[in-house]
Amino acid sequence: MLEAVAGWVPGEPVPNEALPAEWGVDDAWIRTRTGIAGRHRAAPGMSTGDIAYEAARLLVADPVRAGSVGTGSAEAGSARAGYARAADAVVLATATPDHLIPGTAPALAARLGLGTVPAFDIGAVCSGFVYGLAVCHGLVVSGICERVLLVGADVYSTWLDPRDRSSGVVFGDGAGAALIGAGRVGDPGELIAFDLGSDGTGYDLITVAGGGARSRSVAEPSAEGDEFFRMRGRAVYQHAVERMTGSCRSLLRTVGWDAAEVDHFVPHQANARILRAVAERVGIGARRCVTHLDRVGNTGAASIPLALADADARGRFRTGDRMLLTAFGGGLTWGTVALRWPATAAPATAAPATAAPATTTVETTTSGAVRPDNSRATALDGRNGS
Repeated sequence: MLEAVAGWVPGEPVPNEALPAEWGVDDAWIRTRTGIAGRHRAAPGMSTGDIAYEAARLLVADPVRAGSVGTGSAEAGSARAGYARAADAVVLATATPDHLIPGTAPALAARLGLGTVPAFDIGAVCSGFVYGLAVCHGLVVSGICERVLLVGADVYSTWLDPRDRSSGVVFGDGAGAALIGAGRVGDPGELIAFDLGSDGTGYDLITVAGGGARSRSVAEPSAEGDEFFRMRGRAVYQHAVERMTGSCRSLLRTVGWDAAEVDHFVPHQANARILRAVAERVGIGARRCVTHLDRVGNTGAASIPLALADADARGRFRTGDRMLLTAFGGGLTWGTVALRWPATAAPATAAPATAAPATTTVETTTSGAVRPDNSRATALDGRNGS
């Protein structure tokens, strides 16, 4: 069962107008091709583990501070006051780990005060959150764990070639977290079914060529630029549309839903053209599509939980809504999940953000309340009695 979701992005927004002049692009050019108006960048010295922690602590917190979020650098929403759940495992979906070795999840678990719980990374790139939901569902259903913390987090800004405008305009940094627990069939929050796939013949379409065992296994030094993220955009677009469309259609048949019965469609926030193409082919109208990339760009494994947390904070979802989540990433990998939205707190009354000192702490009793300063976070409380 999906119990709760939260999201966090670092720093002030970086609007299209603030991108490097040497890229030769303007706001209209970027919006037309991607649908993106801005993105967030992690500050120097901030890593994937750091932003994963910021998202995770909105859901898994010291009971004394549960529901309270410091405003050291944030405009945010928080989980319901008094909300703190222990997790007995941590799964981190990321393509930008802090180190090749070790995984980032164990350090995240320790930082959250979760002790010696199992913790591991999964590397399905932008499909990571959907793959992670399947993994966490299996851990709970098998009885290995009672509640699992899933985090999708990526700091793509550290992997981008500063000369590559095609990736630079698209990617942002961010983290999203979710709690997966036990429950009953038919209850709100139920993870109903999954459709997962991969095609390794397309492994070279989305890559960071340098740094791994393959590049280290040869005597020749890595080629210039191999340390940076590369994506073959046109081929990726074609595969992404085809694979996500096929996966959605297959899963809809499995669960017995017609496309018209889906209340909300939440695709990986790659770019607006891909989102529109998949939705149209599946037969889901624009009003039922959840988008967030206009404000944060493509945040990799964080994109779906960020979109969920943002939409819920705006009061868009209702308990029991039928949701279809789909993603596509490097590998190639793709996946789709059908679920029912969990019971959530009543939407907060909209209020303008106001300035606050770095030491201020804000407590909220509903999801989606706003807290000020220069990072953003949203969280929902999805407790459903399971």
